[in-house]
Amino acid sequence: MDRATVLLVDDEPDLREALAEGLELAGHSVDTFEGASGVFGTLGRDFYGVLVTDIRMPHTDGFDLMRKALEIDPALPVILITGHGDVPLAVQAMRAGAYDFIEKPFPVSRLSTVIERALEKRRLVLENRLLREQLASRTGLEGRLVGRSAAMERLRGLVGALAGTDADVLIIGETGAGKEVVARALHEEGHRREGPFVALNCGGLPAEIIESELFGHEKGAFTGAASQRIGKLEHAHGGTVFLDEIESMPLDLQVKLLRVIETRTIERLGSNRSIPLDLRFLAATKDDLEVAGNAGRFRKDLFYRLNVVTVEIPPLRARKEDIPLLFHHLTREARARYRREIPDVTPAFVSELMARDWPGNVRELRNVADRFVLGLERPGGAGSSANAAETTVLSERVAAYERAVIAEELAKNGGSLKATYEGLGLSRKALYEKIRKYGLDRTATDGELPG
Repeated sequence: MDRATVLLVDDEPDLREALAEGLELAGHSVDTFEGASGVFGTLGRDFYGVLVTDIRMPHTDGFDLMRKALEIDPALPVILITGHGDVPLAVQAMRAGAYDFIEKPFPVSRLSTVIERALEKRRLVLENRLLREQLASRTGLEGRLVGRSAAMERLRGLVGALAGTDADVLIIGETGAGKEVVARALHEEGHRREGPFVALNCGGLPAEIIESELFGHEKGAFTGAASQRIGKLEHAHGGTVFLDEIESMPLDLQVKLLRVIETRTIERLGSNRSIPLDLRFLAATKDDLEVAGNAGRFRKDLFYRLNVVTVEIPPLRARKEDIPLLFHHLTREARARYRREIPDVTPAFVSELMARDWPGNVRELRNVADRFVLGLERPGGAGSSANAAETTVLSERVAAYERAVIAEELAKNGGSLKATYEGLGLSRKALYEKIRKYGLDRTATDGELPG
């Protein structure tokens, strides 16, 4: 975003120039106008700045200027400069949408402070508009797999390449990373989109009924089987089966699943008749199935059969640049569910979101978005206390940064303490203390640490 601009309108040349000079000394970029006529060529919905105008001016007064400016963009911050007798008019203007008013005489520092707050609000409005436009323009995979990071670009590219095929896919990702979202994208962006998408959580089905759930059964196949039942696999004919938490499937059932994947046929319990199926299999896991196979917890032959094509989902902490856009997307979904308006997402709140490690990944972020839309989550407030353990406090972030810098300098200098403390501008004693504090490796140093 370009540098912000203050549009300063006042018909008194001396006051106008004095205010402009003071604001520029305070770090603002200022364009001055002696009347309203020149302002409208600058204003627009994408204007990054604030309008500061005197009320009492010939031709178009500040109140009318504000009204016309807000017709162009109702979210534009307008600050009014008022004389003593203009205060009732300024209050009326506040009710009509003015950001603030300042009564003469006033120090430039006060106006500068108000402008800074207004610019922060303006920046947020423009960023939110941009996010909404980006989300609205995203269709297909961009609308399903939200993010602008290189990791998400690669993920969308891979899913896009696989969606139109019938290849079975193993999806790997941490809890809450979005494995089912990827599975649904593979299904709904492919030619099977009109067929069923049957999702099964292999860890959520009791072992005694999982076989019946998958394969179905004939009447009388076992005690309680009073009628024929169509299983989930048969129900998914023509579509896609998503096997979530595949690592939780019992070993004896893994043998039967392997046969189904290889032959694309099933037999209902209590029947000897093979039923051919047109299916695509998508399986998901948070575990390393090869390690589980070596430990005897997962069948290696099933792993090799599933591992032909693998899609790995990056954890949220590895693509934090996606958090603002993703959070905006999730709050829009929450707004639709709860029929609530979305509160302003302040820069401070975004900073808090970016600072978290997100062990629960997108699922955890979705919960925060839900609480935010419901009014239960605010930066630094009571609503965020439940998340205190998830938020890295400033001192911990500073310490982590300092440790990383010292470790990098030690590595760069081949473990030389002298070169390291000189390079960092520390005393020898200070470096020794920090090495102890952060538990850095002492074996690479060129001398003994003092006792």
